[in-house]
Amino acid sequence: MKHKLQKLISKLSVLFNLWGPAWLVMIADVDAASIITAAESGATFGTKLVWFLIILILPLYFIQEVAGRVGAVTNQGLGELIHKNYGKKMSVLASVPMALVDIISYITEYSGIAIAGEILGIAPYISVVIAFMIHIFIVYKKKYTQIEWYLLIVSILFVFLCGISAFLTSKKGIAFTPFYFSSSPHFIFLLAANIGAVIMPFMLFYQVSATSEKKTTANDLWAIRVETGIGAIVSEILMILIVIATTGIHTTMLQFASPDLLSKAFTEVAGKYAPSVFALGLLSSSFLALIVISLGSSWSVIDSLGLDRKNWFKIYLIESIPAVIIPMVCLNLINLVLNLMVLQILVLIAPAIMLGCLSSNKKIMGKNALKQWEKIFYWGFLLLIFSTGLISIL
Repeated sequence: MKHKLQKLISKLSVLFNLWGPAWLVMIADVDAASIITAAESGATFGTKLVWFLIILILPLYFIQEVAGRVGAVTNQGLGELIHKNYGKKMSVLASVPMALVDIISYITEYSGIAIAGEILGIAPYISVVIAFMIHIFIVYKKKYTQIEWYLLIVSILFVFLCGISAFLTSKKGIAFTPFYFSSSPHFIFLLAANIGAVIMPFMLFYQVSATSEKKTTANDLWAIRVETGIGAIVSEILMILIVIATTGIHTTMLQFASPDLLSKAFTEVAGKYAPSVFALGLLSSSFLALIVISLGSSWSVIDSLGLDRKNWFKIYLIESIPAVIIPMVCLNLINLVLNLMVLQILVLIAPAIMLGCLSSNKKIMGKNALKQWEKIFYWGFLLLIFSTGLISIL
């Protein structure tokens, strides 16, 4: 009994020391685009899509487990792996969609911050600029292990705010529908949009890079799987909480209204504190995703080009300055976020395919390469995500 207890304590100690990359990337997955998608689902169909969000835990876990596995076995970032294994030309070619991923993602998160700021009565040119400056302060010349503590605090705050937001709405009484399906175009669109929100491109880059930065080894794959599993479950629970929080909000308030009118709609449904809680949740999620993206994706762009990581900050400024400006001049930020989510699905194709090829290569992964059944699940889930993403566009 004593030996088993010591073994359990030892495992928990390893899990605690390695905790961070998978959890953070899962919580950051519930970013501005995902929140707006979940809010649209709740406003349009109430809780009728909850069953579907629970199912999405499977592809979320499986694909991100592969990313964590590659980072642990190789101790290299995704961009670095592409550069070393597929040559300079392929890595330079891969850096183009990677940089595009960064820019689109930055615009999405800064737009989320702008929307949250407007709900709180803060103009975008103030909220976005402040977020940009704080972001620089946190990440500039700090190591990943130092930054991770900031991110963990923000992630816990976000989980708490989502719970409060759902509680405020649920007090009005919500009729839960355990299962519902419709062939209506809008229902199919929201199914596709929620699938598209499951895996964002920055998630692959970040989990591979952050796992390798923590010097995780192949012996620690069990810890990665536990953390990824917990993160996937919590991530989809957060999406469900947002669905609950927006049940009763008129759908036009999300698609066409200003953040000011959206604030009034939340007040009517869930009380005077609801808009502020929702805005703070959106703000914290967007800011968390912003830092996760800047670390994971920018690293990959530099690694794929074969540059020194000291150049990270220069690449970040080149990518992020246009992203800071666009939300300050865009008239309909909510529609902008929804449209950018669709674009993220398209730019996911290249890095996801490369990750699948790398994780299947026995010369790179050894005995931890994807088995035949794992390949079927990986490529099957990716096909599902891409195809439904195309449906949302059409």
